[in-house]
Amino acid sequence: MHNVELSVSEAAKQLKVSPDTIRRWDKKGLIPSRRSKINYRLFNLKDLQSYHDKITGELSRKSFKVLKSSKMSNYNCIELFAGCGGTSLGFHNAGINHELLNDFDFDSVATIRNNKKSWNITFAPVEMISFKDYEVDILQGGFPCQAFSYAGKKRGFDDTRGTLFFQFARCINEQKTKPKIIVAENVRGLLNHDNGKTLSTMLSVLKNLGYKVHVKVLKAQFHDVPQKRERLFIFGIRKDLDMDLLLPRESSIMTLGEALSGCPDSEGMRYTDKKAKIMDMVPEGGNWRNLPIKTQKEYMKKSFYLGGGKTGMARRLSWDEPSLTLTCNPAQNQTERCHPTETRPLNLREYARIQTFPDSWKFYGTTTSIYKQIGNAVPVNLAYHIGRCLIAMLDGFYDKKTMEIFDETSS
Repeated sequence: MHNVELSVSEAAKQLKVSPDTIRRWDKKGLIPSRRSKINYRLFNLKDLQSYHDKITGELSRKSFKVLKSSKMSNYNCIELFAGCGGTSLGFHNAGINHELLNDFDFDSVATIRNNKKSWNITFAPVEMISFKDYEVDILQGGFPCQAFSYAGKKRGFDDTRGTLFFQFARCINEQKTKPKIIVAENVRGLLNHDNGKTLSTMLSVLKNLGYKVHVKVLKAQFHDVPQKRERLFIFGIRKDLDMDLLLPRESSIMTLGEALSGCPDSEGMRYTDKKAKIMDMVPEGGNWRNLPIKTQKEYMKKSFYLGGGKTGMARRLSWDEPSLTLTCNPAQNQTERCHPTETRPLNLREYARIQTFPDSWKFYGTTTSIYKQIGNAVPVNLAYHIGRCLIAMLDGFYDKKTMEIFDETSS
C-alpha cells in the first residue's frame, strides 16, 4: 500500500494535511516526486508518511550512517580531480577498486593519502600523467568547468583543448582499452553554461570517442545525504556494450537533526560580535526576513532593494530539514549556514557529517582549506549509490528496490 503513487490531493487526504502542505514540502525538496505523463506531480506514499512521521515525532529517527558494502567487486576505476575523497570513498564503499587517483591540490591529496595509505594517488598536474599503461572498467572525474575558447565551433576533441575536460577525454583516449563506463560530475549550472554550448561540446566529444551519453541531475537529499545538493552527472556507456544506465531510486530524506546527533565537537569559524547579535534574532529555519526592518536594511545593504528571495542571507538551518547546499565558507553573507540553535556557523565535523564523511576521516590543511575541501566534495553516500549502480550495470543484474533504468523522457 505504501508504495502506491498519489496526486497532491490524494496524498493530502491520506496524511490528513492540506494540499498546500504537500506542495510546500515538495517545493522545499523534502519529499521526492515525479511528473506524470500528463505533467502533474506524483508522490510515493511511503516517503510522504516517513517525513510526516518524523516531524510529528511518530517515527524514531535514523542514525547517521556512512553506507558501505560488505565486499569488494572485481571492477576497477581511475578518478581524476579527486579532491578530498568524497566520490573516491563512496565508490570504494560500494565495492570499486581504484587503480589511480589524481589531484593537484596539496591539502586534498594529503587528506586522501593520510586516510587511505594504500591508494595510488598522484600529486601532479593531470596533463603530466600518461594513461597508456592503464585499462580500467570505470573512469570518473569531477572536472572544474572552465569556459571553452572554441565551444560550439564543431572542432570535436580540439574544441576542449586547454581545459580540464580535455584531460578527462585524453584519459579515455589513451588507455589500452577505453573504459566501459565513464562518469563526469559538475554543478547543475553546466546545463546552461554559454547557452548550453559547453555541455553540448562535451557530449559531442564523448560520443565521438565511442560512448552513448546520458545527462542527469541528482538530488543528494533523496540518496541518504542530509543536504539539499544538486549535482549534474554525465554518464557514458561504451557503444559496443549492450547496457542500460542504472540510477539509484529516490527515497525519504535524512534530516539535519538525524545527521548531527552525536556529532563530535571540532573547530570552526566564528561570527564577529556584531554579526552574532544579528544572527541571535533569526529563529530556527529563518533568514534575514525575520529581522526587524531597520536591521534588514543595515545587514542587507544594497541587496535589500534588489529582486529575488536571497534566502541564503542570515540563514539559520532547521533540525527538521536537510541542510542547504554546503559552500566553501559557512559564514559568507550570501550563503549563511548557521547552526539551528547555536549562534555560530556549522563547524568542520558537522560539515563532514552533512557530506556523509565518516567521523574517522581526517582532513588536512588550515580551517579555511578544510571547509573548502568538504564544501567542494561529492557526498560520500551519493557516490556510494552511484557506485552500486555501476557495479550492477557491469554485473548485468540489479536490485529493482533500490535502482531503476534511466528513462530519458522523464529527465
